[in-house]
Amino acid sequence: MATLIEQHPLYDTLPVGQDVIFTVSNTSVVSSYTNVKFIAEVHISSTFAPNPSTNTDVVGTFKTTPNNAGVGMFDFRPIIESFVNADNLARQGSAYKTVVNTSETNVPIHLIDKFSGNVNSMRYLVIQFKVQYIDAAGNLVNTGAVNSDLYQLLNGYLKYTDVLDLVGNNFGYNLNSFNLNGSSKSFLTNAPTTQYANLEDYGTLGLWMVNGYSASNVNGIGGVRATYYDSDGNYISDEEIYSYAANGGFNTNNGYIGTNLLFFGCFPANLQGSSTMFQNLVSAGTIQGGHYELVVLSDPGQIISLIYTVNLNCPTLKGFEPIRLTWLNQWGTWDYYTFTMKSSKTISTQGSTYQQLAGSWNQSAYRIDSFKGGKKAFRVNATEKISMNTDFVSESESEWFEELINSPEVYILKGYEDVVETSSALNQYVTPVRLTTSNYTKKTVANDKLMQYTFEVEKSKTLRTQAV
Repeated sequence: MATLIEQHPLYDTLPVGQDVIFTVSNTSVVSSYTNVKFIAEVHISSTFAPNPSTNTDVVGTFKTTPNNAGVGMFDFRPIIESFVNADNLARQGSAYKTVVNTSETNVPIHLIDKFSGNVNSMRYLVIQFKVQYIDAAGNLVNTGAVNSDLYQLLNGYLKYTDVLDLVGNNFGYNLNSFNLNGSSKSFLTNAPTTQYANLEDYGTLGLWMVNGYSASNVNGIGGVRATYYDSDGNYISDEEIYSYAANGGFNTNNGYIGTNLLFFGCFPANLQGSSTMFQNLVSAGTIQGGHYELVVLSDPGQIISLIYTVNLNCPTLKGFEPIRLTWLNQWGTWDYYTFTMKSSKTISTQGSTYQQLAGSWNQSAYRIDSFKGGKKAFRVNATEKISMNTDFVSESESEWFEELINSPEVYILKGYEDVVETSSALNQYVTPVRLTTSNYTKKTVANDKLMQYTFEVEKSKTLRTQAV
């Protein structure tokens, strides 16, 4: 009475925002018994691969009846997508301005010095299927257990334009272009490989590898090489920033899911907190107006990623206050953009009012107080909106901004400061906002020549004043 998995996801890494279809069959049971049910026992782990023979990682058991073709069909998307979330905070053991993050020190992921493993972005998945029926004696029987392959859940989604591969009945999206094992592979983002930033800008890149992270494994990720250039494009120096437990990374690959996706603090403010070489370049004024290149290295020092370039804006900018946004991208890591052109802030208020008496009625004598009387605000709730403009952007940046519009999490990210305040970093640097720009027209060079965009955000938290 063998239970067969007839259909399953094509690839072992699953963006949870896609259909996760399994189809199972057991011809002998379906044709011979009544009250047949197919059972799916879902095992999800945040640490190591689940063991279907135990109940340790079971998150739910689900049943379905055979359809007209005699098979049981399951879509696990509504179940699994609630088990991954954005990594907003750095993993314990990473550092912020050389201060090691502990469980009591909540440091935003964007501020990390070097590395941080993922905490919420990935999970392991195994599903055990069985068939259930009532035998001739009236007993309820569960039989024919079969286990799925081991899958990795990724906090991502698919667009309608993303092309699915189809082999037989199995389909899925191939994430191999993000699997860091060769010089053509990308960081876990759709952002352009060339970006612009100020010296005060924080930000990270997601480093993902199917087989996990290991500085001691030839087939794993060892670290990142940063190469610095001056404003004329001349080479200055380079350094290799390797992943170790002491700097938020990992030394070994032991199958732990936290090693499979690593965040690297790659923008200028992160490097000012972690790299003595970069600090010296900033102090000497050598790097201003220049750029640096980032590549991922295997442990032997082989390049296993594309080149990612960060161009440094001139310190003077254009006289406008820069505003840096970060948002959760399609693949569950973070993207960043600094708006360097004109911005404007407006504050709208609303609240209830009441008519206050002009004098004091609850004292030994009536007295008229000049500060009393008339219509008064009982409480004022203030909401701040910010309108910001991009500089002229490329066509690839224009396409990339679509993810900003679609993102469920958007924040304003404050810039670098010399003062180390680890205890208040969470409130000090990250402000949640809601994108109120609801319409987005994708521009092209052919149609629009020089392209600029205007976005408006509203701070999510309303300021509540004193109650009168």
